[in-house]
Amino acid sequence: MSNADNYESATEGASGDVASFDAPHKGFVGRFHDLLHSTPALVPLIVLLAALVIFGLVLGNKFFSPFAMTLILQQVQIVGVLAAAQALIILTAGIDLSVGAIAVLCTVVMGKVSFDYGLPPVFAVIAGLAVGTGIGAANGWLVSRMKLPPFIVTLGMWQIVLAATYLYSANETIRSQDIEAEAPFLQFLGTTFDVGGARFTLGVFLMIALVAALAYALRSTAWARHVNAVGDDPEAAQLAGVDVHRTLMSVYMLVGFICALAGWVMIGRFGSVSPSATTGVIGNIQAITAVVIGGISLFGGRGSILGAFFGALIVGVFELGLRMAGANPQWTFLLIGALIIAAVAVDQWIRKVTA
Repeated sequence: MSNADNYESATEGASGDVASFDAPHKGFVGRFHDLLHSTPALVPLIVLLAALVIFGLVLGNKFFSPFAMTLILQQVQIVGVLAAAQALIILTAGIDLSVGAIAVLCTVVMGKVSFDYGLPPVFAVIAGLAVGTGIGAANGWLVSRMKLPPFIVTLGMWQIVLAATYLYSANETIRSQDIEAEAPFLQFLGTTFDVGGARFTLGVFLMIALVAALAYALRSTAWARHVNAVGDDPEAAQLAGVDVHRTLMSVYMLVGFICALAGWVMIGRFGSVSPSATTGVIGNIQAITAVVIGGISLFGGRGSILGAFFGALIVGVFELGLRMAGANPQWTFLLIGALIIAAVAVDQWIRKVTA
């Protein structure tokens, strides 16, 4: 054997030793960490199932009744849709403080177009969807072209949209009776039907369908890879050939559209159109809470829409369970606050171990 052959053999042996040294057998904790990293929705799913089991043991059959289970879905349908929108923004390492305000403005637009302009309710809904998409486009342009921080852009847009809602509506509420009599299509997503003692609305099915569609898109499309790449490192994504501006614009416009859908769900849920709906003020916080509890990293590039959906359900389970147990409502805020901190801690741990 020549010296060159001896050198190659020695090198291959050394390489094998180094490879085996660098990749030791992982124990249970290591495998569990890898599972959490590859399946971001697993942690909120575990928390959701644990919460259901605990409240079920404490409250018994009345908590697991079909009515109670579907009541949770009824309560979280608006937040669930807004959380799906917020999740898309956070995946790009941004944040949107205007989602709730956009939803309320779109409800006002739908109501005004039907009642003040006399157009058919179908066109009113289309107008609301267009307004939401347009506001999302404005947010996206300021973030991607002007390079302004998403937090600042959407904080300012939140204030602008809230003010525009009051000015445009003259602070007038459209009653549910009037909508039911003259523009029932605006309440279409509030249509209810019973199945085996459980009550569902079309708004709940819209939420579930939206989550399923976005989950598929974020798992199986090139657009999803671009979104995650922009969230991880926009400069590296640009060098890799990703059109960062186009990606961000598509995300923010889609988010505006989804917020308008949430507005339509609001009309179905509450029956009326009110510029002072609390969603405009607290909807942003509720959506962010669901997303964070759902395991989506605030640093971008990691998470899933299913996780945000589970996060919204966790909040709904805690609210209903504690209310049925007769507990002080402040316990809900305390426990949800603890879950938020725990969710961020878990995300940091996953990132640290992965690095």
